[in-house]
Amino acid sequence: MLKKLTVTAIVGLIALPVHAETYGVLMKTLANPFWGAMELGVREGAEAAGVDYYLQAVESDQAAEPQLNVCNTMLERQPDAMITAAINSTILLPCLKRANDMGIPVVDLDGNLDHAIAADAGVEIAFSIGSDNVAAGAQGAEWLVSQLGADAAGPVLVIEGLSGNITGQKRAQGFAGRLAELAPGLEVVASLPGDWDRGKAANITNDILTSNPDLVAVFAANDGMALGSVETVYAAGLQDQVTVIGVDGNSDAVKSIKAGRLNASVAQLPYLVGKQAVEMVKALKEGSPPDGDWIYVPTLVLTKDVLESGSEPMLEYVK
Repeated sequence: MLKKLTVTAIVGLIALPVHAETYGVLMKTLANPFWGAMELGVREGAEAAGVDYYLQAVESDQAAEPQLNVCNTMLERQPDAMITAAINSTILLPCLKRANDMGIPVVDLDGNLDHAIAADAGVEIAFSIGSDNVAAGAQGAEWLVSQLGADAAGPVLVIEGLSGNITGQKRAQGFAGRLAELAPGLEVVASLPGDWDRGKAANITNDILTSNPDLVAVFAANDGMALGSVETVYAAGLQDQVTVIGVDGNSDAVKSIKAGRLNASVAQLPYLVGKQAVEMVKALKEGSPPDGDWIYVPTLVLTKDVLESGSEPMLEYVK
């Protein structure tokens, strides 16, 4: 009788369900198609890796304090990893320090954390994954010069992201630096923070057009701001004079490019960032960390010709 009970107990133990690891994923705002595409990548990456996740976001790209509050709340669930897209380089550091103290690895989505600043705050970042934002900005400048020519001249407007956000700063710096190398006659006459806001970018473009009616190009650090700039350019009837370039390659930008309005967007492939982030965290937890602190996902310039030809292999990751 004792033997029978023992066997039954063993069988019962074997039948116990194995619980998958659960990752906490904190994004900026799902109102932005960029983060919506990344959420899709996270979802499909979790399915492929056999892990669970819970995802939260805040109402806007500017809601820094609310994002810190959400981060602290997420830690109460004691996730196996924290995958975060911080609104700026400092706001989440107290929460991420707590995560480290709890033994929870921290992953930086889209390169929003400055590793040096994080280290000074006692935060260890397992790895950052995203596009090389300096290179993405430079790619935008290269495409612009390919259209206008190396001997082109005229004023250019740069619309940055949220003041203090490293992502927007790097994109703007990459664009301006490469433009100066390739076409010195194309002069950046203003580089102003648009706070990732479409309406603010539209107003900035209007102000710069008033002072520089011969404006030849606008580079915006994300697609939302680029689309705001496009609205102003069309309202002024200057669509044949002003070339507008965005960054992200989100669904709204793709529609605008296909419609012949937005000229180009440097696609960051957020879907691929989200998918690979989850898969790499799973590997990290299994003892196979990624090779290096920074994992760069490729970018490509989306134009009407590229989208209509459909021959670019990376288009499958444009969501």
